[in-house]
Amino acid sequence: MPSPAIPAGGVIRVSRATFDPSRLAEVEQMLRDTSTYLSPAIGRLAGLLGYYAGASPEGSIVAVSLWGSDAQASQMGSLKEMTVDARKEAEAVGVSVPTIVNHPLVWQI
Repeated sequence: MPSPAIPAGGVIRVSRATFDPSRLAEVEQMLRDTSTYLSPAIGRLAGLLGYYAGASPEGSIVAVSLWGSDAQASQMGSLKEMTVDARKEAEAVGVSVPTIVNHPLVWQI
């Protein structure tokens, strides 16, 4: 199955956070609930090529998004729905403040 093509100069944005594994069901529900407003808000941002979020039973959340450029990926840092609303809901179920890194594309399949 082909993956979304990222243009030269594109960026993979990775956000990682942790939580108590005993709260997995709450965390998964929080991710589903916040997706109802995050998905449309993120979808309106210029340059978005794809967005994926998952939670591990070991107590880890990862969100990976694909962007056309670093400037486009950096829009996430000022998206109120993400930085205020979703962060508040995540912290309410014990999710740590995420570590976020933009990775310039080196190669892809």
